[in-house]
Amino acid sequence: MTPHPTVDARAVDTAARLRAAGLRVTDSRRAVVEALVERPHASAEELFGVVAQTLPATSLQSVYNALGDFVDAGLARRIEPAGRPGLFELRVDDNHHHLICSQCGAVEDVDCVVGAAPCLTPSDPHGYTVQVAEVTFWGICPACATAADAGHGVRAEAAAS
Repeated sequence: MTPHPTVDARAVDTAARLRAAGLRVTDSRRAVVEALVERPHASAEELFGVVAQTLPATSLQSVYNALGDFVDAGLARRIEPAGRPGLFELRVDDNHHHLICSQCGAVEDVDCVVGAAPCLTPSDPHGYTVQVAEVTFWGICPACATAADAGHGVRAEAAAS
């Protein structure tokens, strides 16, 4: 089916994505999916800020409800980095991992560490059938490393004078 020329193709894709996950299409759900497309690895609060720009009457609870529905339906994935709020993403069709900057919180996807899911095999699975392995790599992103290097240079110059 070809959308009418005045219909936003992304809106059609969003509606189709929701229907494929078995979810009813609502303005709120569409807005949350579109916010996730724009801001993968975002918290519910960050997504609420994006959604509220197009749906000012929405609530943070509505965004949480949509995200919960998305996770339950397999449309979105929640990742929970230690010491940080839960983050949500639409990339759910593989067993990928994440690289997180411990300074600014930037998140990058990292493809499976070894190959086929679950990527890692526990030394003793205790009878479990492992389906998914979640790995979070923590480090310093290039932007923070560059800023830190620049800051060290400024401090070194000030100490020398």
